[in-house]
Amino acid sequence: MKTIHRVFSALAVSGLVMAVAPSGAADARLYEMRTYHAAPGKAEAMQARFRDHACRLLKKHGMEAIGFWVPMEDKDGGKDTLMWVLAWPDRETREKAWEVFKADAEWQAVFKESEKDGKLVEKAEIRFLRATDFSPAIRAGASSSPRVFELRTYAAEAGRLGALLARFRDHTLKLFEKHGMTNWAYWTVADGEEGADDTLVYMLAHASRDAAKASFDAFRADPAWQAAKKASEEKAGGSLTVKDGVKSVFMAPADFSPTR
Repeated sequence: MKTIHRVFSALAVSGLVMAVAPSGAADARLYEMRTYHAAPGKAEAMQARFRDHACRLLKKHGMEAIGFWVPMEDKDGGKDTLMWVLAWPDRETREKAWEVFKADAEWQAVFKESEKDGKLVEKAEIRFLRATDFSPAIRAGASSSPRVFELRTYAAEAGRLGALLARFRDHTLKLFEKHGMTNWAYWTVADGEEGADDTLVYMLAHASRDAAKASFDAFRADPAWQAAKKASEEKAGGSLTVKDGVKSVFMAPADFSPTR
């Protein structure tokens, strides 16, 4: 598939050139989803380092942070977790940007000072993603009214990821919108990464958790959804996802997130 990129800024400080896909063009960017688990008692300090320093330094070095979110539940240390997403034109730019960022004298000073009483991040997880051909344009932006985000991850049965994507492309997204949900971003795992053959990752936006429940209740009861689900499973020879293969995490935007 042909891809078109429009270069929108050249950053003299870091020597990096960042690009976004123009409207109507395929989004060929590489997305980096980073999940940081704070060390015990360090969640607030971890967020403060982003709020006061890291977000500005990321921008200084041409790194496009789409958003930052905190899980809304304490389960499994959720509120001690920060999930954030970066967008890159390609892997080479990503590698160079992180090298320059880590070598920045101001960042090194901030890092040292913030960790004088112990490390802030106990564990960091990184997942590389690609936008699906049916994803809405993925860009940072604030809503005029409060909203919560839902991160959903689907594990497809072997050989059925294509069928799962087709069902979303042809039916699910339209039905989500019909029932008051906002399709925010849809990704598959980048080639060569674990889950590339069987994983769909996407994010919805809702007015609230109660609104999300009402929307999903109406969605699941919709005859159009029931028909689409039945037809897709009959064609594939069974469920498109593995048992217990659908995971959902509700998240609130961090106060320093460009996406709210």
